[in-house]
Amino acid sequence: MSPKLAEIFHEAYRELRPLTPAPMPPMDVRFYPFVAINNTIRLRQGKLYIRLSDLLEGAPEAVQHSIAHILLAKLYGQPADRIHSARYRRYVASHDVAAKARLVRQMRGRKHIHSARGRYYHLEEIFDDLNRRFFHGLMGRPQLTWSRNHARSSLGHYDPAHNAIVISRVFDHPRVPRYAVEYILFHEMLHLKHPVKLRGSRRCVHSREFLAEERMFPELAQAKNFLRII
Repeated sequence: MSPKLAEIFHEAYRELRPLTPAPMPPMDVRFYPFVAINNTIRLRQGKLYIRLSDLLEGAPEAVQHSIAHILLAKLYGQPADRIHSARYRRYVASHDVAAKARLVRQMRGRKHIHSARGRYYHLEEIFDDLNRRFFHGLMGRPQLTWSRNHARSSLGHYDPAHNAIVISRVFDHPRVPRYAVEYILFHEMLHLKHPVKLRGSRRCVHSREFLAEERMFPELAQAKNFLRII
């Protein structure tokens, strides 16, 4: 346990709970090699167990203090100060930290790549067709795969750490029109072309350029209508 890190959490605790008569609970604060930038806090038998991503070990003390404030506020049901939240978001979204996080995720994480060939739709064939129609054939093909499960909570996602696009297997079905599959894949291809940007303390997932290109998809309205009812 880092003495300095423990001191930061003790200070944040006193700031958040200045009127608490009970003594401060003992804390076990450590950096941990999570796959991603995760931070956890647990209260067990009167002791706080805090684990921070080891990617944050070199963060400025102000950022570590913000993390302490956010975690303790969450644990005790208090609102996190916007200044702390904004400072933390800016730091983890910075170019150097984001690049390091992607590299660590590649090294530590496992991406389940199954097959681009479904029972009814082949993602590589659809990708190549979309690439030719909308990207002049210049987009490098990432890993493409149908999801393991028939997930409805996520239509698809682009994972930059593994350079992979995953489409929910629920759309590999004869009742699903091809334009709907094309739109979902096209949307994720735009994420590949337009990475997430930081504007102030906010992450911009769908930039103006992203949305302008998305509107070029000819069956956009039909696809969105279909996805609302599936």
